[in-house]
Amino acid sequence: MIDRDLPLDVQVAQQDKIIKALVQRANQRHELGRSAYSLFQSAITLQSKVSEKTRDLEAALNTLGQTSTELETSEEARNQTEQSLTDALESMEGGFALFTGGRLRVYNDYFKKLIPDVHDVIGPGLSLETYFDSLTKSTYIARDSDAEKLAGNAAQANEAPAPFVFEIKNDRWFVINYRQTSHNNIVVFQTEITSVVRSNRLEKDQLIDAQEHFLSAAFDNMPQGVCTFSSDGTMLFGNARFTSLLSLPGRLACVGTSYAQIVEHLSAHSIMGDLRHDNFTTLLRYLRRKESLHLRRRQKNHTVLEFVVNPLPDGGCIVNVMDVTVQSQTTEQLENRVQERTQELTDLNKELRGQYTALESIEEDLRQAKAEVEAAMSSKTRFFAAASHDLLQPINAAKLLISSLSDMALANDVRDTVQRIDHSFQSMESLLHALLDISRLESVDMKLAVTDFALDGIMRNIANDMGPLAVEKGLRLEVVPSRVWVRSDQRYLSRSVQNLVNNAIQYTKSGRVLLGCRRRGNSVVIEVWDTGVGITKADQERVFQEFTRVDGGSGMGMGLGLSIVQRACAHLGHKVSVRSQPGKGSVFSITLPMVTAGVGAHSDTPNVTSQTSESLDLIVVMIENDPGVLFAMSRRLESWGASVLACTSTEQAVEMVAELGMSPDVILADYQLDHGDTGIESIIALRQQAGAGLPAIIITANQETSIKDLCAQLRISVLTKPVNLSRLRSLIDWKTRQVPRARSEGYDQSLQ
Repeated sequence: MIDRDLPLDVQVAQQDKIIKALVQRANQRHELGRSAYSLFQSAITLQSKVSEKTRDLEAALNTLGQTSTELETSEEARNQTEQSLTDALESMEGGFALFTGGRLRVYNDYFKKLIPDVHDVIGPGLSLETYFDSLTKSTYIARDSDAEKLAGNAAQANEAPAPFVFEIKNDRWFVINYRQTSHNNIVVFQTEITSVVRSNRLEKDQLIDAQEHFLSAAFDNMPQGVCTFSSDGTMLFGNARFTSLLSLPGRLACVGTSYAQIVEHLSAHSIMGDLRHDNFTTLLRYLRRKESLHLRRRQKNHTVLEFVVNPLPDGGCIVNVMDVTVQSQTTEQLENRVQERTQELTDLNKELRGQYTALESIEEDLRQAKAEVEAAMSSKTRFFAAASHDLLQPINAAKLLISSLSDMALANDVRDTVQRIDHSFQSMESLLHALLDISRLESVDMKLAVTDFALDGIMRNIANDMGPLAVEKGLRLEVVPSRVWVRSDQRYLSRSVQNLVNNAIQYTKSGRVLLGCRRRGNSVVIEVWDTGVGITKADQERVFQEFTRVDGGSGMGMGLGLSIVQRACAHLGHKVSVRSQPGKGSVFSITLPMVTAGVGAHSDTPNVTSQTSESLDLIVVMIENDPGVLFAMSRRLESWGASVLACTSTEQAVEMVAELGMSPDVILADYQLDHGDTGIESIIALRQQAGAGLPAIIITANQETSIKDLCAQLRISVLTKPVNLSRLRSLIDWKTRQVPRARSEGYDQSLQ
């Protein structure tokens, strides 16, 4: 079967292919053993048989080759060779046949007699196709053998197909190999493998018995009971645990017991309780619909059994029985614990509801109290806002009169008295402003007007306002120019920095006070340096509290300035800090965000550093409802060289200007007049009368943002009471110098 002329590796490969084909056919068609051990044994045996027959075949082929050569020399040698070949073939244990040109030429007796009903057709000249066809029709070959495929594959014999395994009567097994030789001949070789098949079958039976014994032992020792029923409702298998759990007697614990008998026993002993599926047909119908059945029953001995029934592919079912007493008890305990906990939570929830109801009542009381406090705070704020005008009016008038007295030629003792009176009014003014600031900061409806603006403007204004106080104490007040822009509330930031400068002046006896700022990343730090008495570490922790003063001050003030700074900056989100060394001075700082330079809020207030000494050759309309303030302001304006039209209402101002027959140069008006009249209405009326945007200044004690916004829209400057006379003089001069440009642009009626 294997050509010895081929390379060794090719021979080995062909031999391995033959062995694998034999093993595969045997496994697929005749169940020669499914275990790895059986396959290995079959392969070894087949390989031994094939190797032995191959050697015999090679010997015969060699003899045949020699015979062919001798035939060419002599007839006698040919006959002798044929006889030798025949003897060699007959000595072979298997069947052998040689087909030349598709016709049978040489065969042994074993090949001819192997299959009785094919004996007569085997003879010289028999075609290979006929031989295979006869095998297919033989009654001695089992119908499920591979011989049925021989006829269909005979035409492919030249391609050396795999060996064929078939069974003949009397349980005998054979394998047929056929292939093409180097001389284009077909060799058919029959080998009996009955012993191999029977050995494998025996091993398979032994393995099955061992597996059955193992499975039986495993099922019997399972912690749960298992039982299977056939499609007709009879028991196929049941382990010992199934019998013990259901307390089945021996007669019911054997194969063949019907489902109905077991159910009858369970019902009689109240093991299953109420069982709806007592009929096996009904049970199978339920399983086909629901796929499984789960039941849990408590026994008389308090044992809890769980039944799980699942369908089997053959139409029967498998029943699992488990003792779930421990799980059931655990579940019951958990359920009881859950119920107890639920009751506890219910009681606690009820208690919490009661507490919540009480809290709601308390909260309602707190809301009412808060509303009352807010109403009181609002009332206080409104009172301070309303009272500020009346409180500042006499102070404003007194300051104007004191200023007029200071300009007169007075004796030294009288001048000293006037200065002391002026200081007293300044202290009263500072205290009043501090109280008003605190009132506004504590207001519940406090509103911040946060904008972007240049810092240099408010710093210079503070220097102008506080400069005279510094000069009076013999100090130098210096401001470092800056071009940075910040984001804050301009009014509160200005008030805070002014308080820091005022505090520095008060506690500095000699030297200087420096106002400037530093850039730190995206922030700006405004700093006020002084060379004053300094603050100890202990005092630094309480210096921002109300009514706190440090020893070494000038004696002015009530200690409210730094408290106002702290509160205002807290509202704005700015950090306030202090560094100080006793005897050398202090540094107060405010840190706020820096922004990109842009267009700031419009302001008609100039940054002035000095007051002009020129005479005010102007016509000034002064509108004020307080006679004392009106008299004092008129006297002061006249001392500056102005011609004053003193009025107490809008109507009177319009009449006086009409009688004058010409427009005034500037309008000074108090915001709050009598009978609901306002200074803004007066300015609008006079502008309409003149048909031009007359310069105008509102002098008021009202600090509302809405008034300042309206004045900004109407291009009206705002000064707060008590008025700073130096700033008033500079502002009048600056406003009147803008008249030519304003009139050349025309009067904008939309600004009325």
